[in-house]
Amino acid sequence: MKLHPLSAEEERVILHRGTERAFTGKYTDFFQPGTYLCRQCNAPLYRSADKFHSGCGWPSFDDEIPGAVRRWPDPDGTRTEIVCARCGGHLGHVFTGERLTPKDTRHCVNSISMSFVPEGEALPEAAVVPAGDAAPTAPLGRAVVAGGCFWGVEYYLRQLPGVSQTTVGYTGGHLERPTYRQVCSGQTGHAEAVEVIFDPAVTTYEQILQVFFEIHDPTQAGRQGPDVGEQYRSAVFYLDGQQKAAADKLIALLKARGYAVATEVAPLGTFWKAEPYHQNYYGNKGGAPYCHRRVKRF
Repeated sequence: MKLHPLSAEEERVILHRGTERAFTGKYTDFFQPGTYLCRQCNAPLYRSADKFHSGCGWPSFDDEIPGAVRRWPDPDGTRTEIVCARCGGHLGHVFTGERLTPKDTRHCVNSISMSFVPEGEALPEAAVVPAGDAAPTAPLGRAVVAGGCFWGVEYYLRQLPGVSQTTVGYTGGHLERPTYRQVCSGQTGHAEAVEVIFDPAVTTYEQILQVFFEIHDPTQAGRQGPDVGEQYRSAVFYLDGQQKAAADKLIALLKARGYAVATEVAPLGTFWKAEPYHQNYYGNKGGAPYCHRRVKRF
């Protein structure tokens, strides 16, 4: 799959879950017959027959091409995010219960996340769907972990095969939209955490956790190396029962090998994305973490 190069604004929306301003997108009031594709990978997403005018300020569709769009909880904890099933690029959000069409569904999509091919024109070769439709790609996986300074944890996890995106942020606390300064105070209850988006066909959630347990010291409580405070605690924030079972299994294995594991295992709440300068810190600044290193434990 060859991805299109993206402009800075396209990266902000597609890679970093941004939102274009309402009523500014080129497809908001556009109703020409044809097919809407993923701007990043050319995968067909929506048919013009499913587009409708919702008045919300963004292109709206009440259905998607089968297997083209994936849904998962948005980090804000209230909405449902939609992404391209092929490349994981951010599209927008999906809403139900508004009764705007008989299907009672509204895909609210950023124009900048899409390109358009008029009816009668051939789709780009990379986006042609085989006759009979190919089997939908397995949904992308999502993992959220905390193991001290999120710069170092992200550095190692983003290098794993199958990982398509990493985001550093804050979770596990009680304050809405916390800042780095507030989290560092130790008064918000948040942990510095890393969200990992991965392809289950290449790597598994359990394999990601194995690396996680090897790049930090899971026996330290309320700290990690020189970084002291609840915000640096070791934690696995699970999305469902299967993820919890995987975390419990690995912790039991570590304990059986003599490790006094202090890692918290808790359900994921709202994941608040950290300030831009924290994202891919070592990738942008160069160098490698001084407070994390990999130690074979499995």
